[in-house]
Amino acid sequence: MLTLHINGQDRQVDADPAMPILWALRDNLDMTGTKFGCGAALCGACTVHLDGDPVRSCITPLSAAQGRQITTIEAMAGDTVGKAVQDAWVKNDVPQCGYCQSGQVMSAVALLRSNPRPRDADIDLAMSGNICRCGTYQRIRAAIKDAAGALA
Repeated sequence: MLTLHINGQDRQVDADPAMPILWALRDNLDMTGTKFGCGAALCGACTVHLDGDPVRSCITPLSAAQGRQITTIEAMAGDTVGKAVQDAWVKNDVPQCGYCQSGQVMSAVALLRSNPRPRDADIDLAMSGNICRCGTYQRIRAAIKDAAGALA
């Protein structure tokens, strides 16, 4: 039995320490906001924060999360930066299919925490690991700028 600190709460998970965080969240804890995309850390759909840093949960084992804080998309509505990003996403009609959006939001939140006034190049670099098959990259950039403005 492993104890994980997720979204401010300790959660017990009966799982192999080698299991990726993604599957413990989805299958063991019924937290389905974090999505499976590629399983190889190439698309960013599975992005969560580990001690505030964006990580790909599809390849990060539970053992790497022991004693650390995991933050998922489920916590973003109650977070100042997360709420600003989500509001900007809605304002800018970012999602089309929506599948990649939880990972996009998590990467955008991490960016704005580390750089509250990002330039286009900063946004492009921070978001480069998140693929949107619908191609909403311009709206993602606009939403990040709107969120930054709302937080200023």
